[in-house]
Amino acid sequence: MRIILLGAPGAGKGTQAKSISNKYNIPHISTGDIFRKNISERTPLGIEAKKYIDNGQLVPDELTIDIIKSRLVEEDCENGYLLDGYPRTVEQAKALDGFLNEREANLDTALLIKVPREFILERMTGRRVCPSCGASYHVKFNPPKNEGICDICGSDIIQRDDDTEITVNKRLDIYEAQTHPLIEYYRSRDLLSEVDGTQAINDVFESVSKVLNELKK
Repeated sequence: MRIILLGAPGAGKGTQAKSISNKYNIPHISTGDIFRKNISERTPLGIEAKKYIDNGQLVPDELTIDIIKSRLVEEDCENGYLLDGYPRTVEQAKALDGFLNEREANLDTALLIKVPREFILERMTGRRVCPSCGASYHVKFNPPKNEGICDICGSDIIQRDDDTEITVNKRLDIYEAQTHPLIEYYRSRDLLSEVDGTQAINDVFESVSKVLNELKK
C-alpha cells in the first residue's frame, strides 16, 4: 500500500503512522525524522532546514522533494510505504504524482486525521519532555508524579520551543494556508479518506484500520 497521512501538527499522525507501519508491514517515512537526523548531524540540509523549523515555518519544497524521492527508491519501499509529513503543499503533491507516474505506481489513499484547532492547542502546549531520557508527559493528560520532574530519571522536564502557544498557532496558520489545500486536492481525485482524531489512540487506529482494510479488498 502507498499511503499519505494528512493532518494538522499535533493531530497524532506520528503515533498512528507507527501502528500502520507495523500492521501493514510498510516503512514509515517521516520528513520530520529525516530533517531531525540532518539537524542533529549538522549537515548542510539540516542547518538550512533548522532556520525554518525554529521559526515554525515549513521547509521549502526544493529542500524536501529530492530527499523524499531518494528515500522512495530504496528497497524496503518496493511493496509500499506510508508518507508522514510529505507532501505538505499541492506543489509537493504534484511532484509526487510525477514520481509515481514515472514508476507506473499508484497512490492508494490520502488519509486525513481530523482534529479541531482548539483540541490541538491544548494537546501541544501542554506537552513536556525530559531532555535527559526523552520521556514525554502532558500537564493535563499525562502529568509526572511530581510536578516538573521526570518519573524515570528525576531530571527537570521542559516545554520544547516548538510547543509554545505562539509557535503552535503559527504552525497551524501555515498549515491552514498551505497544507489544508491538499485535502481538496486529494478529495477531487477520490483519494481522500477521513477519521476522527479526537478519539482515544486505540479507537483512532481502529478507524484507520477499517479504512485501509476496505482499500485492500
